[in-house]
This record gives sequence, structure tokens and C-alpha cells, in this order.
Amino acid sequence: MADTPLRPVTLAVSTAASPRWQPRLQLFEQTTASADRKRPVLYVHGATFASENSIFFRFGGLSWADALNRADRSVWGLDFAGYGRSERYPEMAADAPRAGAPLGRAPEAAQQIARAVRAILVETGAPRVSIIAHSWGTMAAGRFAGDHPHLVDRLVFFGPVVRREAFDEVPPLGAWRLLTVDEQKKRFVEDVPPGEPGVLAEVDFPAWAALYLSFDATSASRTPPSVRTPNGPQADIMAAWSGRLAYDPGRITAPTMIVRGEWDSLCTDADVAWLRHALAGAPRVADLKIPKATHLMHLESGRTALHDAAATFLDAR
Repeated sequence: MADTPLRPVTLAVSTAASPRWQPRLQLFEQTTASADRKRPVLYVHGATFASENSIFFRFGGLSWADALNRADRSVWGLDFAGYGRSERYPEMAADAPRAGAPLGRAPEAAQQIARAVRAILVETGAPRVSIIAHSWGTMAAGRFAGDHPHLVDRLVFFGPVVRREAFDEVPPLGAWRLLTVDEQKKRFVEDVPPGEPGVLAEVDFPAWAALYLSFDATSASRTPPSVRTPNGPQADIMAAWSGRLAYDPGRITAPTMIVRGEWDSLCTDADVAWLRHALAGAPRVADLKIPKATHLMHLESGRTALHDAAATFLDAR
């Protein structure tokens, strides 16, 4: 299982005339001979790192995609524009971040999900896809699910960021920013309560960090090395916490699971209660809180509980 390769599927730029920039997107499939390709699962990543650093990354020799393959699922992962192996925004070619509208907002990301889903349906012959989305990615996935309910079988929202009333306005952020490995790691561990042992998969973190840096060809030209990152997701999160969520959960009609860690400060009990109430059109809403885990549970010791919960929900009847 650990040798199961990724199959890249490149979503080329449309040749049709369009006033908007259309990025080349990278989609991946990981499947096995026993997996049912007519029951595909698409993973939608969060705000700062792409699919190969998340669902496809092997901690202790096993990835989340491996676990879903064992549950007989074909697993797909999309890199949004500006992330991983997808095309960077032209504005990100500058030597340093500049002022401008934040790149990669949720409505645009939802359109990129639509491109990926259409490709998956053509490749597999499946009538619908299930979607696992993390953090900010739940905004893009929720918007897509509301716009295309007939294409979505089930949704797993992992650590969703939802509407709050914490800020009066969104400060100017610029188009993109630089993120170092140290900044990422600080964010990964800061929610663990004092006195509790760490939960990040430390043994595998150097390999994770090296892969993360490798996706930005310019990373080594800066000290410390850093990765160019679109600011659209950060702007969407700030807008959500100013009362303006990027999608309407009431438009979702697929069974939905909310799963989060006990120590997740970005998805609290109050956030989940709000989202459960807002998912009024979903025929079923499940909710699971996994102990001793944070917003980055898929990189932590509690990841197997996350894997099992997602697989169980996707197969439930």
C-alpha cells in the first residue's frame, strides 16, 4: 500500500477566449485495483499547503489516502492555483509581496473545484463525488456544493472555519505573502495546552518541510527559505470572522460530517453549533470531536482516528 503511486492529471488552460486568467491546475489520483473508482473522494486543502503535504503525505509510512484506498475508495487531490504543483498567479512572480487584492478567494477556488470535479467524473464515469475539505477549504467546497448539489454525494468538513462576529472589518492584506517552515510549525503546535505532550508527527516533519519548500522554486533564494502563498484564504477567514462567510451552508443538500480536534481554536464548539444549525438543508449532519488533537490533526498522532471517522461516514447508509 505504501508504494501506491500518485497519478497526475493536469487540467490545462481553456483555449476559449476569456477575459479572466485561467490557471493550469494539478489534480492527482491515488487508487488501487480493489478501489471503486465510481465512488471517488476529492480532497480540498486549506489555506497554506497543498495536497501532497496533506492527504497524500505518509506519516509513519501511511497517508490518509492510503487509509481511504484500504476502504476501497479512489482518492483525488486538487492543488489550488498558487499552491503545490498548480500554476502560480502572475502577481506572485514578483521578488517580494506587493499591495493588491488578495489572490485566491473562495468563489474562484470553488470554480477550480468545479473544473476538478468535471475531470474526475469524466475519468471515472462516476455520477457524483464525495469531498473532504479542510479549514478554509470548507468555504470553497461549501460554495461548490451549494452551486452543484447534484454532483456531491457526501461532505466531510474537517476543522471548518465558519461565521463569527469577532472583527468589525478586514485589514488590508496584500495579494500574497511569504511563509517559512518555522512559521508553519509554530502554527501547528500553538494550540496544544501547556503541560500536554506534543501531538505533531515530529519524526516525519523534516521530510514534510523539505517537500513543502520544494514546491516553490524560489524558496532557497530567501533567508530563511520561504514559500509564496496567496492571501485570499486569509482574507476569507477574516471576512468570515467579521460576519461574512463566503458561502451559504443552507444551500448544501448532501449529508455532511463535521470533524475537529478537541484543541482546535479555529473550530470551537460554538462554531460547530452555528454550522450545524446553518446546515438546514442537509439530510444528515454528523459531528465528531477527537480528543487531544488540533486544527492540524492530519499531521498528528490522532490522525488515524480522523482517517477512520471519515471512511466510516463516507460508507454509512
